[in-house]
Amino acid sequence: MSIMAYNGGAVIAMRGKECVAIASDKRFGIQGQTIGFDFSKIYEMGPNLFCGFPGLASDTQTVAQRLKFRLNLYELRENRRIKPKTFLSMVSNLLYERRFGPYFIEPVIAGLDPKTGEAHISSLDLIGCPMETDDFVVSGTCGDQIA
Repeated sequence: MSIMAYNGGAVIAMRGKECVAIASDKRFGIQGQTIGFDFSKIYEMGPNLFCGFPGLASDTQTVAQRLKFRLNLYELRENRRIKPKTFLSMVSNLLYERRFGPYFIEPVIAGLDPKTGEAHISSLDLIGCPMETDDFVVSGTCGDQIA
């Protein structure tokens, strides 16, 4: 069994005209055993920017905290809201820094550009390789069934 499937999880993001949607399951479990139904895998990184983290539960929380810290530093330094493509680079850099001992997550990013309102969706693998699409992205243990 893959470590990516240990806690399981599924995140999907869809894009429309000047809109995005991101959804996930809220199940927290260990392999086939369910422990709870209130484990959030989607985090709000800004007013119009969301990030979903399917994968190992401890890595999900760690990466969310580290990204929120980096995002706050960026917004204080630049004195503006971050664009989704810039946030994609930030997440990619964070994951690539740990490529030899990676975080076991596959992030999904959905957001709107703060100036233009342009919709953006993307996903990354566990070492930070980005994938941008025009319609939808799927990540987690459901990837084979949905895609």
